[in-house]
Amino acid sequence: MAAATVVPTDSVSSDIPADVTTRAAEAVRRSAKRTREVFAADFAQPSALETSAQPTAAPSQPSPYESAQRASVAARIRSEYADVRELPAGLAAKQANAQGGLVARRKKPKTEEQASDPHMAKMIEVAGPARTTSQTNGTSTALSRIQGTAGAKAPPNANGPIPQRNTPSSSLVRRDTLFRVISGHLGWVRALAMEPGNQWFASGAGDRTIKIWDLATGTLKLTLTGHISTVRGLAVSPRHPYLFSCGEDKMVKCWDLETNKVIRHYHGHLSGVYTLALHPTLDVLCTGGRDGVVRVWDMRTRSNIHVLSGHKQTVSSIVTQATDPQIISSSLDSTVRMYDLAAGKTMGVLTHHKKGVRALTTHPTEYTFASASPGQIKQWLCPEGQFMQNFEGHNAVINSLAVNEDNVLFSGGDNGSVAFWDWKTGHRFQYEDSIAQPGSLDAEAGIMSSTFDLTGLRLITGEADKTIKIWRQDENATEETHPLDWRPTLGRQKF
Repeated sequence: MAAATVVPTDSVSSDIPADVTTRAAEAVRRSAKRTREVFAADFAQPSALETSAQPTAAPSQPSPYESAQRASVAARIRSEYADVRELPAGLAAKQANAQGGLVARRKKPKTEEQASDPHMAKMIEVAGPARTTSQTNGTSTALSRIQGTAGAKAPPNANGPIPQRNTPSSSLVRRDTLFRVISGHLGWVRALAMEPGNQWFASGAGDRTIKIWDLATGTLKLTLTGHISTVRGLAVSPRHPYLFSCGEDKMVKCWDLETNKVIRHYHGHLSGVYTLALHPTLDVLCTGGRDGVVRVWDMRTRSNIHVLSGHKQTVSSIVTQATDPQIISSSLDSTVRMYDLAAGKTMGVLTHHKKGVRALTTHPTEYTFASASPGQIKQWLCPEGQFMQNFEGHNAVINSLAVNEDNVLFSGGDNGSVAFWDWKTGHRFQYEDSIAQPGSLDAEAGIMSSTFDLTGLRLITGEADKTIKIWRQDENATEETHPLDWRPTLGRQKF
């Protein structure tokens, strides 16, 4: 019997000629190429969204891109301006009369203004009729009487807009420089901190809570609870998603902003912690309080690296910088101390102040800093702490200082006085009183904390009337409306 032959499985595929395989692959490639050539021009590129894929004989329709833009504009108009689309009858009549008198007095016809973006203006015009559903039947979306209640009294806004008291975005706008008043805390607002992205800021108050606010709208985003006493210090890390807080309960906490929970405690202070600061380049946290020492912590291991002593009373403020002196502290013992962080020792002591120093601030770009005690603000030059000049004229207990890159120094007093200074010359170009919110005592008009946002255009103050006030520059101010009245002195007084 002849032996059976075993045919390998690979020989089956080898029976297909190589030219057939090549021709099939070429046909698949040509088909894919032709499919791409046919359809890619319309749907495979972002630029295709700007033109609609339609025959030339079809009626013209907006492209997908233009339709999306129109929908976006209409949604923004509806959400932002739906409530104020039409004026009340009384106010509309007054405005019509005023416009009529203005046209009669005008001698030259005013040229028609051109929109900066004609395409956007056209989309707004197109989106306008779509959102005004009440214009077709002649009714207004303003507050009006319910049908069948003709004998009822007129709505609140029948004779003009009513003041908004409950919305934080537009409440209590009293002065040109005061932009917004935010209410929400139940105690004195003792601490403020800006986020490195300039999108939100944090506030700590006597109600033992930390609140996160949206900077653009002033709305409350989050409330953090965990302290059992007044929150006195806040800082947001520029390199980590961490928020640090300290309070009169002797606690220093590290909050993870991704989970909104406390992940670290820094134990060591013997009494209330009144101030904290983060080093700009190192993972180091500095805290100070009623026990009169400045403690330097390793942010991650929670170990106490240094205990910087020397102050005789409460440490009121701490600032840090990347160059020596890397830590500067002020105290109610009327001194300002500069520390060498590497050695853990005092570099110098400034004894020029007569009373307790309550506030410190460093210039964001210069190698200088300022300190404030009741009735005195002094400017110093690093690293030796050489005296530069006095800022004279703020006769109050100054609780807070802040300076921006535009050389504008802010000082807030315990009596509610607000002063703005020129950092270079020491000239006080604005001085006024912050008004306490309705329902609070006049004695509660005190500035407890302050900070500029990262742009330096907005100033945030925390006050004793439990509110947060946001100030911004008056764009209408000119040299004629605010003349310069400055008489510099030739002598320089150190004390």
